[in-house]
Amino acid sequence: MSSIVRPAVPGQDPFDAPSKGRSIPSRYRPVSSHLAISPPVSVVIPAMNEAENLPYVFKTLPDWIHEVVLVDGNSTDDTVQVARDLWPGVVVVPQRGKGKGDALISGFEACSGEIIVMVDADGSADGAEIVSYVSALVGGADFAKGSRFANGGGTDDMTMIRKLGNRVLTSVVNAKFGARYTDLCYGYNAFWRRCLDDIALDCAGFEVETLMNIRVVKAGLKVQEIPSHEYNRIHGTSNLRAVRDGLRVLKVILHERGARRTQRSPRAIALNASRGEVS
Repeated sequence: MSSIVRPAVPGQDPFDAPSKGRSIPSRYRPVSSHLAISPPVSVVIPAMNEAENLPYVFKTLPDWIHEVVLVDGNSTDDTVQVARDLWPGVVVVPQRGKGKGDALISGFEACSGEIIVMVDADGSADGAEIVSYVSALVGGADFAKGSRFANGGGTDDMTMIRKLGNRVLTSVVNAKFGARYTDLCYGYNAFWRRCLDDIALDCAGFEVETLMNIRVVKAGLKVQEIPSHEYNRIHGTSNLRAVRDGLRVLKVILHERGARRTQRSPRAIALNASRGEVS
């Protein structure tokens, strides 16, 4: 698997650049006039009745991404048709079950890119930030985790009770699993597709983001936080319920704590061995 970022030379087709004695990928995707990448990037967008918000979401997506995978949660509005109008070639995946976790798992299975980016469909995420996530991954990270509370991040859409709950839950995960997160319950993340073998997602609700954050640490994967700004939902109302979903997140933390000593994947063991760590 290649993870190359290199300058795009003006006037030279990066697809035909000479290798100078070493193999290079057969295709690069221009990110700007000065930067190109080789890994294909898939963006997964779980959506249910988000037809009004999708124009804002798709408007910010960079045109160099490989594919958009829209997971439709049995929408009763024009979500699917709007997505197809906005992004010809969008991959539409009908959701099999219910919940954000179930939708994301379905979307991940449909991705063909080497890098997967998770983006919400409510207009709260800025697709222009994707380049920061991808840069972190091609620079050596396994998992690029968005954070609203890292230096440079922010949020327009959190009540005080949600901020307090997120802070407490983040502290618990850091203490129990040895993480160094500044944000826990945020859905803007990116990772190499191969990481799915290490984290084996198996939950259906909003707590899927917490489960991912815990399991990448347990698997010994390299995590890099990316400062991100969360905007207000543009249209509609969120299905998030602070108390209910906070309790579900806590339940996941306690369960994963109890399963902490389960056998880790062969890749995680090999990674730790290469770093001189005890498995």
